[in-house]
Amino acid sequence: MAKMLSRVAPWLASHRDGAAPDGVTVRTLGAADTAGLHELAGADPVANVFILSHLESTGTAAPTPGGANVLGVFDGDSLVGACWAGANLVPVQLAPALTGAVAAAAHRSGRRYASIFGPAPTVLALHSELENLGHLAHEVRADQPLMTIAGPPAVEPNWQLGFGQDADFDTILPACAAMFEEEVGYSPYLGGRDFYSRRVAGLIRQGHSLVHLNDGEVVFKAELGAVTSDVTQVQGVWMNPSYRGLGLSAGYMAAVVLLAQKMAPITSLYVNDYNSRARATYERVGFRQVGTFATVLF
Repeated sequence: MAKMLSRVAPWLASHRDGAAPDGVTVRTLGAADTAGLHELAGADPVANVFILSHLESTGTAAPTPGGANVLGVFDGDSLVGACWAGANLVPVQLAPALTGAVAAAAHRSGRRYASIFGPAPTVLALHSELENLGHLAHEVRADQPLMTIAGPPAVEPNWQLGFGQDADFDTILPACAAMFEEEVGYSPYLGGRDFYSRRVAGLIRQGHSLVHLNDGEVVFKAELGAVTSDVTQVQGVWMNPSYRGLGLSAGYMAAVVLLAQKMAPITSLYVNDYNSRARATYERVGFRQVGTFATVLF
């Protein structure tokens, strides 16, 4: 890595065309690269839970049937960084100095990306490179504390929370859509209902949907959006507006932690820095910040 960084430094000030530093190349990874990608991502199993979850579920770094792939950055024969390129861009142990070459490769694919998310320095550098190539962001969330808990929660769990069932899909889906619209500012159905509906149904089927239902409505829900044997990442936390302000969130989040720990010892999430109420709840439950993510929405 020191050898690679010594090559990168002279290139930082002048690059603007996506060219990689001498000896560094970018290519789409294949099945033969699976072990190398797993080793690379394993350097930070919390930050890289997304790609590690993908590797555990599919067993390969090869492109998916739907056309998503992983761009690998090589210094000679050594894999020194990577980036998932599907509906979203997700960097994996990617130095900010190498984002120009990745952005160029992502741009050449002609794909439209919904977001970039991951460690803040790399995400913001990748956004800058893509912006130079004409990919204009709708919103940049530059400071999102990445938080984890590895032991018992500090508050009593609310055991009205449980795993969503297939029979509950028609009740859970509207709550998931409401959360999405609150979070990103537009409906998840803009491109049609099928993709998002399949995503929600898949989370329920996998046992990654956590919900409290009362008289046919969702009171609270969350999902385990990425799961490995070491780490889960909580996403989609949502409280029905009728139940907000009643001090219920901490108990539900404590139950989320305990249910997630049935799958992996570390529970993680990331949250917008300006969401002080949510941050206070997570800290009360026992989550502590271990890093900073950023998300760019296109």
